[in-house]
This record gives sequence, C-alpha cells and structure tokens, in this order.
Amino acid sequence: METHELTYRGNREILKAPKTAFFCSRQCPADIVVKSYDWSLEQRQKANCVISCFHSQIEKDVFQILLKGSQPIILVLARGMQKRWSAQIKTALAQNRILIISPFDESVKWINAQRADIRNRLMLDMADKISIAHARSGGVWKCYCLFIGIRRL
Repeated sequence: METHELTYRGNREILKAPKTAFFCSRQCPADIVVKSYDWSLEQRQKANCVISCFHSQIEKDVFQILLKGSQPIILVLARGMQKRWSAQIKTALAQNRILIISPFDESVKWINAQRADIRNRLMLDMADKISIAHARSGGVWKCYCLFIGIRRL
C-alpha cells in the first residue's frame, strides 16, 4: 500500500468543526441533482463544514456551490498533494476556509479504485455526519451503505 501520513494544505483548524461528508454516485437520477444543489445551498447558508472528494459530477457541482460561500470545506484527495490549484481553490486557501488532505505521497499521480477506497474510508472516519445523495445499485456506495448509517437527501 502506498499510503503515508496525511499531508495537509490549508487551514487545519477546520478539522475541529463538525463535518458532514457528502457523496454521490457518478450516475444518478435527475431529481437527485436538484436535491443535491438544494442541499449544498443549505449547507452554504448555514455555514456547515462539508468534507468530500468532489469527484463525481454532482460532487463537483456541489463543490462549486460551496466555494461561492464562506463556510469551511475539506477536500480529500485519492492521489498525492497537487502543486497547482484552480483560482477558486487558491482564493479559498487565501481566505483560510479550505483544507486539502491527502493520505498519499506526492509521487502518487493517478486515482484508482484502491486509492479511492482509502480516501472514502478516511472521509467516513473524519465525518460527524454522512449524506449520500445517491448510491447506485451495484455501485461502490451501495456497498458502503451496508456498513454505515446514512442521512438521505
């Protein structure tokens, strides 16, 4: 296994905040998309800290909504820490409202199923609450659902 101690970029004080993990399968029904957007707007309005990998398209959309707010965000990677970030992430870093975490060495450049599983388990361990917008039948999140309590959107 290629994991090592966690690498952090950003405000580590965010770890003290109550955290809600957000997950959504890559394939989901249209009504879940709308519910996810509404959920992210609610989290932003309430200034709730959201932890996610923001990997699926819905998760990416939720991330974009959250970045427009001022609440804390935790991004967990399934690869090593990147050296370059988008302008929005750089702004959030400068505002001290984002924490980026990687359980992998910087030399790890590609995401695979095993690394995603390590990342997902890390997020589940760190979260105080878990929101799974959609777990596709036969998908990875359906398997996780067998082991954890879930708040459905």
